[in-house]
Amino acid sequence: MLIALLRTYINRQILLSLYNFLTLMLKIIQYCFPVLALIQSNDTQQQSSAGDPTEFDPSEPSVPVSYPIKTLEELDSRAYFDSFHYPFNKSSVSLPSSALSLPNRRKLLVCHDMKGGYGDDKWVQGGSNPEAYAIWHWYLIDVFVYFSHDLVSLPPPCWTNTAHRHGVKVLGTFLTEWDEGRRICNKLLETEESAWKYAERLAELAVALGFDGWLINMEINLEVEQIPNLKEFVHHLTQTMHSSSPGSLVIWYDAITIDGKLKWQDQLNEKNKPFFDRCDGIFLNYTWKTNVALEVLKNDNVSAAIFAPGWVYQTKQPPDFQTAQNRWWTLVEKSWGIANNYPKTLPFYSNFDQGHGYHISVEGQQVTEASWNNMSCQGFQPFLEFVDDPTPENIQVLVDVKEASYTGGGSITFKGFLDDSAVFTTRLFSAELPLGNQPLHLTYSVKSDGDSQLGLSLHFFSTTNGRTSILIASWDMNKFSSKFSKVIMAHPIRKPEIDPGWIVYEGQIEMKEHILTEIHAVCYKLKPENGELRSEHKVDGDPTKFFSVLGHIAIKNSKGNSYMPPSSLWLVEGQNIKLTSDSQGSKRVSAKIIWKLKDGSDFMFPKYNIYVLKLTKQVEENPGGRVKGAYNYLGVTQVTAFYVSDLSVPSYTYSLKFIIQACDFDGACQKLDDSPYFQLDIEGQ
Repeated sequence: MLIALLRTYINRQILLSLYNFLTLMLKIIQYCFPVLALIQSNDTQQQSSAGDPTEFDPSEPSVPVSYPIKTLEELDSRAYFDSFHYPFNKSSVSLPSSALSLPNRRKLLVCHDMKGGYGDDKWVQGGSNPEAYAIWHWYLIDVFVYFSHDLVSLPPPCWTNTAHRHGVKVLGTFLTEWDEGRRICNKLLETEESAWKYAERLAELAVALGFDGWLINMEINLEVEQIPNLKEFVHHLTQTMHSSSPGSLVIWYDAITIDGKLKWQDQLNEKNKPFFDRCDGIFLNYTWKTNVALEVLKNDNVSAAIFAPGWVYQTKQPPDFQTAQNRWWTLVEKSWGIANNYPKTLPFYSNFDQGHGYHISVEGQQVTEASWNNMSCQGFQPFLEFVDDPTPENIQVLVDVKEASYTGGGSITFKGFLDDSAVFTTRLFSAELPLGNQPLHLTYSVKSDGDSQLGLSLHFFSTTNGRTSILIASWDMNKFSSKFSKVIMAHPIRKPEIDPGWIVYEGQIEMKEHILTEIHAVCYKLKPENGELRSEHKVDGDPTKFFSVLGHIAIKNSKGNSYMPPSSLWLVEGQNIKLTSDSQGSKRVSAKIIWKLKDGSDFMFPKYNIYVLKLTKQVEENPGGRVKGAYNYLGVTQVTAFYVSDLSVPSYTYSLKFIIQACDFDGACQKLDDSPYFQLDIEGQ
């Protein structure tokens, strides 16, 4: 970690010289005081053994985690594919077809390097840190690199899932550094055949786990005789990736030269161009430190790389992470511009979830109050404008993980002051969606206080009609007629099962042969009916105060409900079941649950919510007596497997019913009573 922090402030060559000096001093001390060195070594081993009595064994069932490959032998043996954790680490979100080829313009690559990697993001089924690090400004990024100081950094699936969802490619990292890196390269580059073999091992991992290629970072000195095989390694990895994964990338990091010297060039020249010629791009050494650099590169139409944006989080920039992160990325947006637009295809759904929070809801019902993090759950992120130091008179717009959510753990909050006759609008999404001849069916959820109202405006373009804006609102629409091309009434959908305060609206728009270009939120006030007093609609006693929450947006081209295969069409199985008991009769259960459709199709829903129903004899004899809360929410998974770890089971429970609730791309979730399940009888076990 110290080295990672020093890299930001100290020249790379100075750091390397310092490391070599300290290594030399350590060897001198060990030579002069061999007994002391031996004692220290033994003490360290004993402390390590006492502090970590059980080493991580990836073949044993346990809570699924992401982890790197640390040795060349492990890479060569393909042991990763025998790991219990491998099936859980497969990304479930494919890169959209529109993002397979990078656009013909300058690109922005972001390289993630924070605290050595594999922190809160290593928990594949989610962790418990509501303030875990995340990126949500994906619309500014073209390529994301996961980096750690290990030989093979495999991106945790949460990064690949959310990046792909936003049309961003994801690369792992192959890194050799220090003396160990030199020893690895001696074996890696021993022959042309060995260089080819390890290139193929890396390509196989990327394809199997669903990410898009590699950053190659060779930060060591080599003999000049090894350079030809290094070139072969880069070339063969690039060719193998391209042939096995269309749209994949291999990027070379500017470190070693063709002379075998570790000497950063900070430019493309004859010392590093032979490597660049054998792959898809080069990441030059990071030496510029301001957003002004992006403006210079933009003006010259040169692609850029940003290294370690987690600095904002790691150094605890004031006043808080959300504000500091938004402020930092706003500088990037102003200097660089937007890279990606969405929605581009239908259906489109966003619950504005950032992948962390303090509660989780499913279709308007809160299912847990536990703190959590899981970036795989991150929805399409809005293009919100960041206002630094907003005045009290303004309406503040923010993604809120503490306010009520309709689905997931986030929502967009609108709060501030608004006069009766005023309208406030703000951009939510910058779209690029051709409509064809089909109408748009739109649903959205709102929770408001007093007379605060929230609608949506959709902006369209066609070569025939130019630009058109349509407002979808639920009340008092006449006063908007001059501000929009058309106003459409949104109708509430009756959903008695949702938590109080939420209202779901729906509307339909027909804009044939147009392109949807933007989606905005529209804040306004409800006009009192005849005989009503304004005081009946105050927010906290103030007639100008405004507060509203947007829970989700769903857009599709058909009004019908999603098809959810009933329980009878699924095969559900329990594996690696472990049951332990205590002296009072209480039990703990661990099990891997897997499922698939009986017809053999490999179709997967984007996510599955997992619940458990702890059956007791009283509940079984009186099914109608089951009360809300009988279904306990366990978590969510994006693959067709879930690991239940150390579940506490009271002594009066005789059976566990694990329910798998499928959720579709439009946000709709299967009713729990119709969902597939696995029942585990534990009485007498």
